[in-house]
Amino acid sequence: MQHYMLLQRNLIYTGITRAKRLLVVVGQKKALGLAVRNDQARKRYSGLLSSLKESIK
Repeated sequence: MQHYMLLQRNLIYTGITRAKRLLVVVGQKKALGLAVRNDQARKRYSGLLSSLKESIK
C-alpha cells in the first residue's frame, strides 16, 4: 500500500499478461483489490520520449 499511485488496473494487467510460464503475485489482498478497482490510468512522465528524440539528433 506504500506505492498506492502505482496500483492501477492497467499495470496489473500488463504484469499478468507478460508472464510466460509462471505468475506469482505477492502483496496485500487489499492492495490488489484497490488496483483492480482503479481504472484511472495516470499520465507517466518517464522522459523516454525526449530521450529518444535526443538520440536521433
